[in-house]
Amino acid sequence: MTADQENIKAILATQFDDFGKGKKFRDDWVDMLGHSIFNSDGQAWHEARTRLRPVFYRERISDLECFERHVQNLLPLLDKDGQEVEVKDLFLRFTLDVSADFTLGVGLDTLKRPLNKFSESFERLRHWKIRRERSKPFKFLVPRSRYQADLDYIESFMDPIIEETVNQIKAEKSGERPRKKDPGFNLLRASSEVSVDRRFLRDELITALFAGRDNTAMACTWMFYELARHPDVIRDLRREIVTQIGLDGRPRYETLKDLKILSNIINETLRLYPPVPLNTRACLKDTTLPRGGGPDGNDPIGVLKGTGIIYSNHLLHINPEAYSPVPDNFPPPDEWCPSRWDNWFPKPWAFVPFHGGPRFCLGQQLVMVEMSYTLVRIFQTFRRLELRMAEGGTVENLNNPWLKRASEPELVERYMRNRPRMVTEITLFPRGEVKLAFIK
Repeated sequence: MTADQENIKAILATQFDDFGKGKKFRDDWVDMLGHSIFNSDGQAWHEARTRLRPVFYRERISDLECFERHVQNLLPLLDKDGQEVEVKDLFLRFTLDVSADFTLGVGLDTLKRPLNKFSESFERLRHWKIRRERSKPFKFLVPRSRYQADLDYIESFMDPIIEETVNQIKAEKSGERPRKKDPGFNLLRASSEVSVDRRFLRDELITALFAGRDNTAMACTWMFYELARHPDVIRDLRREIVTQIGLDGRPRYETLKDLKILSNIINETLRLYPPVPLNTRACLKDTTLPRGGGPDGNDPIGVLKGTGIIYSNHLLHINPEAYSPVPDNFPPPDEWCPSRWDNWFPKPWAFVPFHGGPRFCLGQQLVMVEMSYTLVRIFQTFRRLELRMAEGGTVENLNNPWLKRASEPELVERYMRNRPRMVTEITLFPRGEVKLAFIK
């Protein structure tokens, strides 16, 4: 495992051809993700990337109507006259609704109807698939049958939508009048314009659904958790919103990009709680990494073909060595302090919440826009937040404190102090409920 800045740069960029997902990873995840961009290497990855890149151009993600539809379903669920709200579940439902709308052009409306077969199958599939892959070498204890029915249901839900869209695209290209009103932009329609291969579409869409839900939901959960702990930041943010947008107007894409305090809040949240805090690569040929060898670990180290590597942008982001030199009054890296971004610009490869290099996350701007729009709309409605949960490394239902293992560095101990217990299930989740009160 490495959290070294130079090693991460080498793995993701300067020695990109030396590292990939690897055959073992692809075989483990092919049942769920197929041969999607997330689960491919080499020419297959390059072709998928080339197909998908135009889908995420700025003009495709600057239409905010999709976010507005679902924010309007979210706001009443936060407005409980000062009573506590469990936001982790709400944000998971909110981002699933947004993701299904943006990806497939369908309205799941899980915020209105929590007992939804698609969302239940989706969550069980995610849970059992991750549990199975983490059970190595005891995967047989979590048989594929635990989630196969849910995977089959999700595919059966998506297949007719894919088929209808592909047929409509073909008809339009042949000059026929569309049988249905133009549904507007969605990822399926945009992807169908570059490929009508059903398997390609299925693989990329299910990958986008998972990434679009969990990553954004947890980023929002951690962001509002920290805002509840920092009322001074909320006051500054509301002042910026009132000045730049007002409390009644809907934010525009161009305006969101100009809100400095909002940008600081999002960057600081992604720095301290990166959506995917650990990632893996396989060494595709005998090579070296810049650091890790020699008596002090500062020399290159050899890595044999087939070696699995875990790298952590999370540990990188909280390591003081990635920030030096900084002024004496610079906030410690383990603290959430958005104002650090007023006069601080990260060194190259010191801030990589969406990783980097040729495989950087295509959806990163979409995540940023969704977080920005949601944050503004909520604080146009509410004046402040209150934390309604235990801190100090404990959570309700798990009444035991986080304990530092001997192998974990001091920076992890500092980071975990006064924070809820966490678990990495690809995305960084709080292990318990996150309870806040939204005050008008």
